[in-house]
Amino acid sequence: MKNQGVLNNIDWISIMLYFILVIMGWLNIFSTSIPLEFTSFDFGDYYGKQLIFILLTIPLIIILLTIDAKIYENFSLFFYGLGIILLLGLFVFGKTVKGQTNWYGFGGFGFQPSEFVKTATSLLLAKYLSDSQVKLYKRKDYLRAFAIIALPIILILLQPDAGSAMIFISLILVLNREGLPEWFLWTGLITVVLFISSLLVEPMYIIAGFLFLMGFHYLKTRRIGRNILAYLMVFIGVIIFIFSVEFVYESVLEPHQKDRINVLFDNNVDLKKEGYNLNQSMIAIGSGGLTGKGFLEGTQTKGGFVPEQHTDYIFTTVGEEWGFIGSTVVILVFVILLLRIIYLAEHQKSGFARIYGYCVATILFTHFAVNITMLIKLFPTIGVPLPFFSYGGSSLWAFTIMLFVFLKLDANKVNEW
Repeated sequence: MKNQGVLNNIDWISIMLYFILVIMGWLNIFSTSIPLEFTSFDFGDYYGKQLIFILLTIPLIIILLTIDAKIYENFSLFFYGLGIILLLGLFVFGKTVKGQTNWYGFGGFGFQPSEFVKTATSLLLAKYLSDSQVKLYKRKDYLRAFAIIALPIILILLQPDAGSAMIFISLILVLNREGLPEWFLWTGLITVVLFISSLLVEPMYIIAGFLFLMGFHYLKTRRIGRNILAYLMVFIGVIIFIFSVEFVYESVLEPHQKDRINVLFDNNVDLKKEGYNLNQSMIAIGSGGLTGKGFLEGTQTKGGFVPEQHTDYIFTTVGEEWGFIGSTVVILVFVILLLRIIYLAEHQKSGFARIYGYCVATILFTHFAVNITMLIKLFPTIGVPLPFFSYGGSSLWAFTIMLFVFLKLDANKVNEW
């Protein structure tokens, strides 16, 4: 029986790290939501609901580790299709919160399908890329891989939920690892740099800088004679892009999206309005100092100065109450878990398990990096939860499913000889 040795073959280091993060997350949610006059435990409050979500992960984990590992591969298209149907259903049955229709409402609880579609997309992507006939340097193959990622991105952007959509875009790193030509990655990076630069610097300076880089590339490769048309098209494309940024910023972006960019670059920001959340989060993190104010002793947390502190801003509680040392410990646990997943992925015997492991590591890293950097003003505030930490059943269960599907695949590798 393939499942008989799952307890012996499971990676207990990853499980230990998972529960450390979940427990630390709950302690911080408890701190942010406990009333000043605490008399009894309330399962109707955020900390009580989150404890229920955590307890329900136990049977969920058992089910995930009991199911035959081949089901995750063989039914990947079914899971993906179900996820797409759930995303489409939001436009009819979804609940609109703060301008975004990305939830199904069930009484006092909500269900966010985009969180689970990340796992479904990763499974199908791993299934497709593990086919020995697929070569990502071939146009038809990388276009199909892009299509798998792009479909949920389009549906999520229509909700609109740019934060969740961006997480899916990060899967291009997995494609790069599996053989996607490097120029895709460089094009994406240059586009981001040009967009940001165009908001901060006069266009002519950017064009001059780009001309310098093209000249350097020519001197290094000496290929301009054979590719002069390609160089010319790239240069024209860059000019058009640079001068279109202002139009996109003024006419395409929503007001709240422009506010987030302005806050990041200090462009006439009102700290009592659009800059309030980020300013308060930085005050909370900075006030913790080296060792923090102590558990349940955070004045910013107790005073409710940081909005949505139990969700996207949960790390501010870590910074205030646990200080620099506690924040470093949390970051180290995340980093160790990510490195462990990559290590396990590198040692898989099947291409499907290896690629799925890369997807898991990429998605967790993107959530982790974006969530923390947006709180310290290194990235725009786009509203992505901190894995295993932020309040919410959808988030916790989705990340749990994502991780333990991989751990099941890893435990099953001994049966693939």
